[in-house]
Parts: sequence; C-alpha cells; structure tokens
Amino acid sequence: MDTTTIVLLLVGIVAVSLAIIVFSQMREKARIERVRKMTTQEDAYNKAYRLLTEIPGQYLTPDIKLLLLKRMDEACRALAALKSEQPVQQWRESVAQTKKQVLEKNDHRPQVKIDSPQKATYVKDLLQSLFKLIETMHKSGGIDAATTKKNLKYVLFLVHKTHADLHVFQARDFMRQNQIRKAIHAYHLASTEMGKSRDNPLAMKAVKSFRTRIKELEEMSAGDNAGTESHSKLDKEWDNFLQDDDMWKKKADYDD
Repeated sequence: MDTTTIVLLLVGIVAVSLAIIVFSQMREKARIERVRKMTTQEDAYNKAYRLLTEIPGQYLTPDIKLLLLKRMDEACRALAALKSEQPVQQWRESVAQTKKQVLEKNDHRPQVKIDSPQKATYVKDLLQSLFKLIETMHKSGGIDAATTKKNLKYVLFLVHKTHADLHVFQARDFMRQNQIRKAIHAYHLASTEMGKSRDNPLAMKAVKSFRTRIKELEEMSAGDNAGTESHSKLDKEWDNFLQDDDMWKKKADYDD
C-alpha cells in the first residue's frame, strides 16, 4: 500500500469520525431541546392547573377558568406532539370535562376566607402569577388585546379585594375586643384598598358601605351603642361580595 493510499485512508477515517461526532452532537442537541420544550410545557400545564385549583373559588370567573383551561389544553397539545411520556390524553380529557362544566355553570370550587396575613400573601402571589400568565398568553397571540385588558383589570381588582379582606377580618377582630378606634382604622384601610379599583362599580359600592360603617363606629365611639345590627349586615354582604354580588348590584346607583 503506497503512501498516497494510506494518507487517503487516514483522511477518510478522520472524516467519518468527524461525521459521526457531529451527528451524535446534533442528536444530543435535539434531545436536549426536546426535553427543554417538554419541561416548559409541563411547567405551563402545572402552573395553570395550580392557579385553577388553588385560587379561591369566589375569585374565579368563568372567563378566568376558560383562560386557564385554554392554556392547559395548549400545553397538552404541545406535549402530545413532542411524544411526552406524561398522561397527556388523560389530562386533555380532564380539561375537556372541566370546560364543559364551566360552560354549563356546573363547576363549583371551594371558597376561601382571607382571615390571616399568610392567606392574604399566598392568594396575592397566586394572583400575581395569574397576571403574568395572562400577559404571556397575550404576547404569544393566544388571546386578543380586549380580552387581556379586561382580565388583567379584574385580577388587579382581586388583589385589592384580597387586601381589603384582611383589613375587614382585622376590623372584626378589633370589634370583638371592643377596640373601636382600631376597627375604624382597619375599615379605612379596607376602603382605601377598594378605592384603588374606582372604575369598578362593585368596588365603589363597597367603599360607600365601609364609609357608612366607619361613621356608625365613630358614633359608637362617642357614646352611642347603635350599629350592631348594621355591622352584621355588612359582614354578610362582604362575605358574599363576589359569589353573590347581585345583592350589591341591585342596590347600586352607579351614576351617583
């Protein structure tokens, strides 16, 4: 075997080796990218599922539920295309069933009282995650600008409602301890929080109700003990603020 043949043979071996290495690297890169995409979609599904199941039931409107279910279904479709080993078909069937229940108004989720700083913080974190998810869906073209604006405004309203819930709970606790001045301050804080959603008629009715209660408590503090009955009425209305808001809306005059 002459020198030229040997050189060509070595060059061929090197070329084949390089091709094998490049092919292996491309396969590994494709595998890593596939795993990355699957992880992203699994995280998206789990995040939307967590928001759907952990946000207090009274906060979840049908629109919000359908947005979360839409994101979950999109993630399932992507995972199916990537041939994920997760039980994607089972997930999709569950999403479809829940969507049917929402459309038929048969999807009922547990309501949660915001009666501690820990609960308020936890719910606020969930709402912030929901806000970011809606923004992400809009940026990816999943929802239009009008739908995005409407739901982001509602989520901000819920953040204010969460803070107000905590202040109302504190006011009630102060009342049980006969600390009227502290209760008045807590109701002022609740009123301020709801006032941040001044373009929401329901929030403005709540502000008016808080102001009425503050005036009653100020009279009690001055020596007049009237107001217990109206306090119970406010408690009932606030506890049913979102789940039974017709009680507020029927009395509302949004032009005054």
